[in-house]
Amino acid sequence: MNPFQLKIKSYFLFLITLTFTNFIYAQTSKEKSHSIIAKGAVLTQISNQFSFTEGPASDKKGNIYFTDQPNNRIMKWSVNGELSVFMENAGRANGLYFDHKGNLLACADEKNELWKIDKNKNYTVLINNFEGKRLNGPNDLWVDPKGGIYFTDPFYQRDYWTHTSKQIEKECVYYLSPDKSKIINVENDLVKPNGIIGTSDGKTLYVTDIAGNKTYSYKIESNGSLGKKKLFADSGSDGMTIDESGNIYLCGKGVTIFNPQGEKISHIDVPEPWTANVCFGGKKFKTLFITAGKSVYTIEMNVRGMK
Repeated sequence: MNPFQLKIKSYFLFLITLTFTNFIYAQTSKEKSHSIIAKGAVLTQISNQFSFTEGPASDKKGNIYFTDQPNNRIMKWSVNGELSVFMENAGRANGLYFDHKGNLLACADEKNELWKIDKNKNYTVLINNFEGKRLNGPNDLWVDPKGGIYFTDPFYQRDYWTHTSKQIEKECVYYLSPDKSKIINVENDLVKPNGIIGTSDGKTLYVTDIAGNKTYSYKIESNGSLGKKKLFADSGSDGMTIDESGNIYLCGKGVTIFNPQGEKISHIDVPEPWTANVCFGGKKFKTLFITAGKSVYTIEMNVRGMK
């Protein structure tokens, strides 16, 4: 075989190897995408009786609480599939999250406050200002392993407010210390922070900038401040959640799932104009609960939510 023929043979062997490698990669990616969603799982509409659903959060039993914000109420979906009203006059609650003692925390933006709601539905205002200035409107929150609270504070003009302007010009992310005595500004360089979630080990925080159409990860420092900032995905989101494998679920047009490296691995189509938020719940914490417009949906997954 002369040198020319050898080069031709080597070139074709390279093309065959490359094609086979790409095929295997594509098949593996496809398999990973489908393996997250349970085999045969179907997106199921639980109800469409609401005005605008938001802020799902799961208690320790897997019951899910969510808000019907225009109707100023918090709803409950039990692990047995029953829907009920948990609380009326809920401060126009948006994002919800349970603390380590079983209290339901709520971003109550009727008066720009953060609430703690106990099991008897009595609420306490945890915070309503930063350095004496009214908060813009707490939107979403996450509780770290120490009991501290990270929350986003974008400005969305509400028709039930008497004010029409900000007292705090920048739309920031704040951290309320575990003893609730100190609040610090941990991120003030986003356009409009919205969804927020952290890892169960308390080492990483994810924040989505819905107006900047980006999602970032941050190293959480021991004092609650945020360290190294890294672009996670070129995609913004409304609410967000995380599963036991560290995959991140972003909302907007359906639910898009990214692996811990920020690579898109799956997408769940939701037949609504807007998908607002998402969380895991159910008896095994493998039910993905989705709030979208006037409706709420569920779909069964192969992974559990991160706890």
